[in-house]
Amino acid sequence: MESLAPDLRQMQRTPLAENHVEALRTAGSEKHFQAGAIIIEAGDRPEEFIYLVSGELELVDPLTRERLVPFTLGANQFMGDTSFLSGAASPQTVRAVQDCQVIAVPRAEMLDLMSRIPEMSDIIITVFAARRRRMIEDGTAPLVLIGVDKSPELRNVETFLSRNRLPYRCLEVSDPEAQELCQAAGAPHDQPAVILGAQEAIAQATPAAVAQRLGLDLAVGHDDTFDVLIVGGGPSGVAAAVYAGAEGLRAIVVEELATGGQAGTSSRIENYMGFPTGISGGDLVWRGEVQALKFGTRFAMPRRVVALVKDDRGAFRATLDNGRKIEAKAVVIATGVQYRRLPLARLEEFEGNGIYYAATETEARYCRDGEVVIIGGGNSAGQAAMYLCRSAKHVHLMVRGKSLGISMSEYLSSRLEADPGITIHYETEVVGLHGDQGLTEVDVRSRVTGRTTTMRTGAVFVMVGAAPNTEWLSSLVELDGKGFVLTGSLAGQGFPYATSMPGIFAVGDVRAGSVKRVASAVGEGSVVISKVWDHVNNAEAP
Repeated sequence: MESLAPDLRQMQRTPLAENHVEALRTAGSEKHFQAGAIIIEAGDRPEEFIYLVSGELELVDPLTRERLVPFTLGANQFMGDTSFLSGAASPQTVRAVQDCQVIAVPRAEMLDLMSRIPEMSDIIITVFAARRRRMIEDGTAPLVLIGVDKSPELRNVETFLSRNRLPYRCLEVSDPEAQELCQAAGAPHDQPAVILGAQEAIAQATPAAVAQRLGLDLAVGHDDTFDVLIVGGGPSGVAAAVYAGAEGLRAIVVEELATGGQAGTSSRIENYMGFPTGISGGDLVWRGEVQALKFGTRFAMPRRVVALVKDDRGAFRATLDNGRKIEAKAVVIATGVQYRRLPLARLEEFEGNGIYYAATETEARYCRDGEVVIIGGGNSAGQAAMYLCRSAKHVHLMVRGKSLGISMSEYLSSRLEADPGITIHYETEVVGLHGDQGLTEVDVRSRVTGRTTTMRTGAVFVMVGAAPNTEWLSSLVELDGKGFVLTGSLAGQGFPYATSMPGIFAVGDVRAGSVKRVASAVGEGSVVISKVWDHVNNAEAP
């Protein structure tokens, strides 16, 4: 459907097997669309899987209604992307070029069919994922952010979209296309805006508002009961989501910002087995999310659990930040850790407008050809420095200690020290922030001499310390002095990921004594589901 790379075009020429098509016929029904008919409009939720028996379909620009890319779909191909798996809004407007005969399978029946025929599922998901990647790369999305450079609020929206692999594009307020879009949507033409399709402006554009419109902030009914609630969408949480779905458990993941967690801010992970040339943390976990969706696991974001209680029946009830409640028979805590906020005056004022906590492609664009400051001496800070030095004029790494050896992998520290685009400032700290419309300067103090100097920079990346997010647990489980969850023998349990409360488990960085590595987090999330399954089934036994 999109501007397809040669490998994707070839992939889409490979039809589903005859037995797959017969399964579609059995589960669905045949429909006819006349030439010119709109099959789905950008922003609508995909209710059916559409397999093209005959005819031709094209991707259409929502505003001009012209063909968006030169490639079309023909007989024996199917439409859609990963939004079909989650039930989120379609990022595409699709139109019939000529009369079309299709097989339409209701979404619920199609997901069930995919779970029962893995060979067919593999073909469909591979194409869906490739289409989503290509759409992001080509910038053919109908979701348009106008004036990101003038709005810290829209920068938050862009961060949410980017980290969740949601296609969008950016225009300046003065761009003629932006003014045309605003006019069509009835939005002010001289102010930042978020436009979906051709005629819809998303009011009060926040990550939560955009997520709700796109169908990511899932409406969970008060009577919905899940087998397992997974709190946190980092590597451990998504791994648990994959295995929970594969084991037939009804699972939901609640994530505050984006799947990937802290690992999602890593531009390149080089020591994860199976990826010899490295992979970004966001890409790694996004692949896991697609797998989990394939197995029927649901995701709700950006949503935060603010309280958890256990009722008289032994079930757990979580309250979300929007007041909704989710009931589950078991809970997996996978909230990870968050970088600590530095005790600096005006820090909150500059967050998203000079102060950042992630180094992804989005943040890198804000500091192109400028001086960049990174605060921290761990692997995340080192990976950020290596990534940002490709586009920044120079990167300054501020380290409180005397060396990098304690908290950073040797292969990474040696690269930093050898890179001419990076300067490591040992025993140094940032003590002041300055700027009017955005950050422009920082005060830097030597911990050895006490001398303070001023450095010009518009981008400071804070990657220091780690604080667990466990306040919402309402004293249901035992924590250590720093707020990390006690598990295994520390909690008087035989299973290493069991907490002091039966039915609540903890995996990943939030667990006291965890290794703080992506690979171990994925392993813990995978292993924990076996005991979750036991608990759920024992709870159901008469």
